[in-house]
Formats: sequence, structure tokens, C-alpha cells
Amino acid sequence: MKRDRSLPSRRRVLKGAAVAAIPFALLPEGRADARAQAVDYPAAEWVGASTSNYTSSSRPTSYRIDRVVIHVTQETFTDTLAIFQNPQKSVSAHYVVRSADGHVAQCVRERNVAWHAGNWDYNTRSVGIEHEGWVDQPAYFTNALYEQSAKLTASICDRYGIVKDRAHIIGHYEVPGTDHTDPGPNWDWVRYIRLVNFA
Repeated sequence: MKRDRSLPSRRRVLKGAAVAAIPFALLPEGRADARAQAVDYPAAEWVGASTSNYTSSSRPTSYRIDRVVIHVTQETFTDTLAIFQNPQKSVSAHYVVRSADGHVAQCVRERNVAWHAGNWDYNTRSVGIEHEGWVDQPAYFTNALYEQSAKLTASICDRYGIVKDRAHIIGHYEVPGTDHTDPGPNWDWVRYIRLVNFA
């Protein structure tokens, strides 16, 4: 009985495997960085920002971290992540918190300088947390968002010895030179600081 197809030789199989392995080995560094990385906050999911949108660093060795800056995205959670991944945007934050369930995405490692505050000094010394929503739509500030964000902020404060008060946990509007108003008048600072301190 004659075979209809001949099996590939061992040499051909090995050659094919070697060729298939080459593209992965030759991937540019930025592409390899898009793969999942370890997160600084264990409850977070890694959704990396473009390396064009932050400054690599070795904080807290290179810069002392002594602030947490609270932001509101003025976008949806998904759109915010897409903006941070777009190398043309020149913006990022370390974390984004989703409104509906408080899910946390980490976009920039805390050792690196995210471009979130609009003030280089404050960028170097702070961790930026974006919250899904709009400053004039308080329905976005859900219990889950407040609670999960407060746990994240408490963890950051504990790791860097940041005092858990309004002098060290600030709104974007409090950054010198900014024209931003977030998190806006609907953000409940008393509740938030209390949650951070009891997290």
C-alpha cells in the first residue's frame, strides 16, 4: 500500500521549530514589555501604559515618594486605559479604578514617574490614581470605587511612609500650576480619608 503523503523529515521539523522561535526572540523591548508584569499592589491587574508616556526611574531611591494625587478621568475606564497605551498621548497614571466594582488596573510601576500631575516635581514625588467618571456626575463615585481606591491608597501610604491626611493625599486641582479641577466638588474627601485610615 502506497502512502498518499510523506511525513516531514526530522530535520525539516526542527528547522521549522527554529524559524518559529525567531520572531519571539527578536521582538523589540517595548513589545515584550506589553506582556503581563508583576504589580506593586497585589489586587491590581497589569494593563501597561506605553513606555512613551512615562519616565523610567528607580523611585524611591531616585525621588522620594511623599504624595498620592487623586484624579477623575473624564473618560470611561476602558478609554482611559487606551489613552495611556497610545504613545501619542504623553499621559499616564500609576493606577485606574473602575466605577462599577472598584477594579484596579496598574498602568505604570510605582518606581517609574507617571505623567499625571502636569507638574514635574509633583510627578516625581507622587503616585497618581485615576478614578473612572466625570467631576459633575457623582453617580460614578460608587461605594466600591471609594472602598477599593482607599485600600489602594492606604497600601501606597504604608509602603512609602506617607501620612494618611489631606496634606499628603491631594486632588489634582491642588497641584501647583494645574488648570484641572478634579476630583471636583462631588468627591467626598472626609469619607475618603476616613476609609484610607481604616483600610
